[in-house]
Amino acid sequence: MEPLLNGRGLIISLIFFLLKFSTAIEIPPSVQQVPTIIKQSKVQVAFPFDEYFQIECEAKGNPEPTFTWTKDGNPFYFTDHRIITSNNSGTFRIPNEGHISHFQGKYRCFASNKLGIAMSEEIEFIVPSVPKFPKEKIDPLEVEEGDPIVLPCNPPKGLPPLHIYWMNIELEHIEQDERVYMSQKGDLYFANVEEKDSRNDYCCFAAFPRLRTIVQKMPMKLTVNSLKHANDSSSSTEIGSKANSIKQRKPKLLLPPTESGSESSITILKGETLLLECFAEGLPTPQVDWNKIGGDLPKGRETKENYGKTLKIENVSYQDKGNYRCTASNFLGTATHDFHVIVEEPPRWTKKPQSAVYSTGSNGILLCEAEGEPQPTIKWRVNGSPIDNHPFAGDVVFPREISFTNLQPNHTAVYQCEASNVHGTILASANVDVVDVRPLIQTKDGENYATVVGYSAFLHCEFFASPEAVVSWQKVEEVKPLEGRRYHIYDNGTLQINRTTEEDAGSYSCWVENAIGKTAVTANLDIRNATKLRVSPKNPRIPKLHTLELHCESKCDLHLKHSLKLSWSKDGEAFEINGTEDGRINIDGANLTISNVTLEDQGIYCCSAHTALDSAADITQVTVLDVPDPPENLHLSERQNKSVRLSWEAGDDHNSNISEYIVEFEGNKEEPGRWEELTRVQGRKTTVILPLAPFVRYQFRVIAVNEVGRSQPSQPSDHHETPPAAPDRNPQNIRVQASQPKEMIIKWEPLKSMEQNGPGLEYRVTWKPQGAPVEWEEETVTNHTLRVMTPAVYAPYDVKVQAINQLGSGPAPQSVTLYSGEDYPDTAPVIHGVDVINSTLVKVTWSTIPKDRVHGRLKGYQINWWKTKSLLDGRTHPKEVNVLRFSGQRNSGMVPSLDAFSEFHLTVLAYNSKGAGPESEPYIFQTPEGVPEQPTFLKVIKVDEDTATLSWGLPKKLNGNLTGYLLQYQIINDTYEIGELNDINITTPSKPSWHLSNLNPTTKYKFYLRACTSQGCGKPITEESSTLGKGKYAGLYDDISTQGWFIGLMCAIALLTLVLLTVCFVKRNRGGKYSVKEKEDLHPDPEIQSVKDETFGEYSDSDEKPLKGSLRSLNRDMQPTESADSLVEYGEGDHALFNEDGSFIGAYAGSKEKGSVESNGSSTATFPLRA
Repeated sequence: MEPLLNGRGLIISLIFFLLKFSTAIEIPPSVQQVPTIIKQSKVQVAFPFDEYFQIECEAKGNPEPTFTWTKDGNPFYFTDHRIITSNNSGTFRIPNEGHISHFQGKYRCFASNKLGIAMSEEIEFIVPSVPKFPKEKIDPLEVEEGDPIVLPCNPPKGLPPLHIYWMNIELEHIEQDERVYMSQKGDLYFANVEEKDSRNDYCCFAAFPRLRTIVQKMPMKLTVNSLKHANDSSSSTEIGSKANSIKQRKPKLLLPPTESGSESSITILKGETLLLECFAEGLPTPQVDWNKIGGDLPKGRETKENYGKTLKIENVSYQDKGNYRCTASNFLGTATHDFHVIVEEPPRWTKKPQSAVYSTGSNGILLCEAEGEPQPTIKWRVNGSPIDNHPFAGDVVFPREISFTNLQPNHTAVYQCEASNVHGTILASANVDVVDVRPLIQTKDGENYATVVGYSAFLHCEFFASPEAVVSWQKVEEVKPLEGRRYHIYDNGTLQINRTTEEDAGSYSCWVENAIGKTAVTANLDIRNATKLRVSPKNPRIPKLHTLELHCESKCDLHLKHSLKLSWSKDGEAFEINGTEDGRINIDGANLTISNVTLEDQGIYCCSAHTALDSAADITQVTVLDVPDPPENLHLSERQNKSVRLSWEAGDDHNSNISEYIVEFEGNKEEPGRWEELTRVQGRKTTVILPLAPFVRYQFRVIAVNEVGRSQPSQPSDHHETPPAAPDRNPQNIRVQASQPKEMIIKWEPLKSMEQNGPGLEYRVTWKPQGAPVEWEEETVTNHTLRVMTPAVYAPYDVKVQAINQLGSGPAPQSVTLYSGEDYPDTAPVIHGVDVINSTLVKVTWSTIPKDRVHGRLKGYQINWWKTKSLLDGRTHPKEVNVLRFSGQRNSGMVPSLDAFSEFHLTVLAYNSKGAGPESEPYIFQTPEGVPEQPTFLKVIKVDEDTATLSWGLPKKLNGNLTGYLLQYQIINDTYEIGELNDINITTPSKPSWHLSNLNPTTKYKFYLRACTSQGCGKPITEESSTLGKGKYAGLYDDISTQGWFIGLMCAIALLTLVLLTVCFVKRNRGGKYSVKEKEDLHPDPEIQSVKDETFGEYSDSDEKPLKGSLRSLNRDMQPTESADSLVEYGEGDHALFNEDGSFIGAYAGSKEKGSVESNGSSTATFPLRA
């Protein structure tokens, strides 16, 4: 922000200094001066519940003043031992102990030193007495019905204010109305009594709130007698009527009382509240009215209270004086009273004498003027005594001024001016100090000041000097005083530097000089960088219910950082620190967040920064967007058979321009109440000509769209009905549904209700064989389907469908080609051959069937195959048919996932939309041998110091004649290094075990076993184990295995192992890493290393650990394994099983991908180690 825009701090500083410069000159305490009263009590009331009563009087002066008191104009001495005085003060306390009523009176304090005497205003000390009603016996009052009566209260005197209440003994207020009234003095007036007024507990209560006291007068009894002369046989209504007729009378004033006559005078002080009351007795009850004679009652300040009996005028002014009349009336007459209101005023100052400091030989004047009604009398005092007792040569004393010439030190005194009239006295004091002194600078030397660049700096140099002094400022390093428009020196010595720059920083000297001498002080000025703000984003536009986030980026001088405070406001009103109670508005320092923004959140947001020296602000205009209000006042005009003009008025767009209008209609006879879109109109338009369909009763509505969204729909327009007409369109999507042979079921999309254009809708269907020179056949239907019998199967036909209604036909229809119903193919393909690709994959070729034998649209060919027997053992296999389909016109296909070394039967058939045709003759073929699956298990059944015995099980699928096994092993101690891989070819297929020797003692090995056929070896199974250590117990394993203690030890170890496995299982379920997995990571399968990304081991991990050693390929002596191919690769992606008619009969599970290596993982056998 620019410095000139930051007015708040500047304005406050200017006000402060202007006020400071306008005050009277303060004499430093070190300079001799007359006493000045600086604190005094006002009226003091001795409330009985106070602990003590303090009457204050404090004064300053040099020499230190002494204090004396007067009471009621006479000297007052502190002779009572209960009085507690204060040191260096005139204040004293009167403890609330014993009898203190004799302290009541008017006190005045005098503070004196050798130069003069200061006098306080009168201080009234009131010791209120406890108000009490006198103990008296009140005679019962007895009156006749209809008579007036007054119940007197006569409350006791006490400390005002006084509140009076009339209640019964149960503290229920006596109801007041036009007939019953309580006067200001507390008396209860009855204009005419009624029988219900009889009661024996009329009580007057007087409350004195300042004394916390309520007193009660003795209860009064009032008896109202019914009239005696009424006929006893008459009804109560008749008696009352007769009584009233006898007692009826014109009004007579009870207030003001009769003895005051028809006129009375009231004096009221200006500014107070005037109360005039008027109450009259009579029957019927008189009504009271008020008016001002020769003028009007003051409007806005006058009220009539208590059913018109009291006229109240607040804040009385001189214009309210005059004559006021109250008039009490009923139908028998009137009674009046005039009040002469006199407005007076206590004294008030118009000019008060001002204290001043003078030098010897100078002149001066004291003015004292006051106003009031009556005009106040003015008296002068000097040092508390009449001025006549202290004449000075050359002084001129008038009632309203005192003039001094050639003042001398002995003129030093305290002058008092008193203005008084009958309503009070006011006192004003003025000190006249005649002083000659060298300038005294009151600002400390070396004061430090700071301001920001571009702001004003104020350097103080407050001083006292008499005679008057001259002030000058200069920079310490410069000789000449400061001059120029940027510099201003105030009367009190303060230097103002406007529009400061960094060059203004430095030290300054203030010199004050008068006729007696001169004095100087220094001041230091630092210039800070101005605070800057930026609110972002600028002028955001945010949709309703979204979240608004404002950020206030601030930058200020490092010296001001500690005092920086940020605040937020909206439209000039500050946010609470904690935002709102509902938590929707959140303020976090420089960030303001408003959730679920509403339209009320729109406005100007201001971020303000305040530091010790400056302030800054930045604003952003937040615009809240909402969907538009619905359009209004829809109007239809230019009504035609197929069009109408729709006009509307736009609603409030809520700060986002309307981009378009959506016109919707309702009129669908089939779906009444359903609104459909008819057209869209650009946002700047509010009228459109709408194209209409015949035979529709339309109603329209409009939706406004802006960037936020859609408005609610408008209120619907009037209805507009169009006349019927012939169809203007024909059905679409003409097609044949699944039909039987030599049959066409023709279907089409029926015309919608809005497209029918009139009543009696029908469809005219014509057809003929395509290309045949025959007449069109025709049939008219009311629904949207027609069944036609044809002489040929799957023959093409030209078909037309035309819409017609009672008013005519639709346009000429277009012809479409449809086919009659299909039949199953009636011949089978001939299989040419089956080429064996490998042990699991073959290629089948066949001849396609002729087109005329398909009897429909050919969809493809299907291969069925099943395994008949295994060539390994010759066992027959139950027939389980597998299905694979090939779409389109083709004559070959690949059949994957076959069992190796087996015999199969295979057939081929064609299929169309109707279904599958006959199968070909079965073709017999055999698959060659493949590699075996991995052995079912591998175990280390015996281990010694340098030997190990392994046992294994046959593979589940041999896939050929087993030729032997390949056994491999290597060292895998608990490091990343692994040993060389050793191979053993086992050529005896029937041998299910092997004994290894020449192993290293106390060494961990990993073993790999593969089954082999003539086609190669299959996938390995692995196992790990450790050899035993050297020692005298090396052969103990064979000898002790039958000992009882060894069996017990093994049972204990087994139990411990079971517990550990359970713990590992739980840990693994909770996310822990299983130990077997760790070993697999540490010692990966060599096969896995060789084929790398083709790994599918149970514990394979994408994050394999690197190995320091390298392994030879396990495949070095083996042929590549043959692969099993997926049905997805060779069929049409549908590898489900199908029966003869193509329906789903089962799921097919293909084998692994090519080149994949499977492992069932490995387990570690644990054996006792020999020491």
